[in-house]
Amino acid sequence: MPKLWNETIATHRHAVREAILETTWELVAERGLMSVTMTQIAEKAGIGRATLYKYFPDVESILTSHHERHVAAHLEQLAELRDGPGDAGERLEAVLGRYALISHHRGRHATEELSALLHRGEHVTRAQQQLVDLFRGVLAEAVASGDLRDDVAPDELARYCLHALTAAGSLPSEAAVRRLVAVTLAGLRPARGTIGP
Repeated sequence: MPKLWNETIATHRHAVREAILETTWELVAERGLMSVTMTQIAEKAGIGRATLYKYFPDVESILTSHHERHVAAHLEQLAELRDGPGDAGERLEAVLGRYALISHHRGRHATEELSALLHRGEHVTRAQQQLVDLFRGVLAEAVASGDLRDDVAPDELARYCLHALTAAGSLPSEAAVRRLVAVTLAGLRPARGTIGP
């Protein structure tokens, strides 16, 4: 097949897949997880049911794919902040702040039922490990530059930060989220006169 034809087909398939993902997410937000059927998704996306089944076997697999894409975008944003301008301490603060806002928005938009469905499985385990690795890297840089305490290993600090900032999901406002980030950062900084093991 000519290259242009292959590109056209790939573009079309990508557009159909994106329409399915977005339509399903909208329907679940509107009607609830248990109320959405494959027929409704096909109708709202403007495709036939047979076409829909060529892409996904069920509603759960569509939502899982949507979630994987969403998580990948968040990881990309965090990696850009980690690699961005500024010293290690500034980049750390940017990463922690963004992660806290992600947690805050996730807590406001997901029902317990949807969270239970999406936050399980291998893709979530991989994403958690990527987060720990990302946090560990920026924390290690900040420790090396003297901005953070050096009496706790960066791996432990990374896990501490992730768990602490997950609390942003239950906070009432972005101002409260910023205060949580400030408290978390304060816990990472060395107390005066206590640097060293």
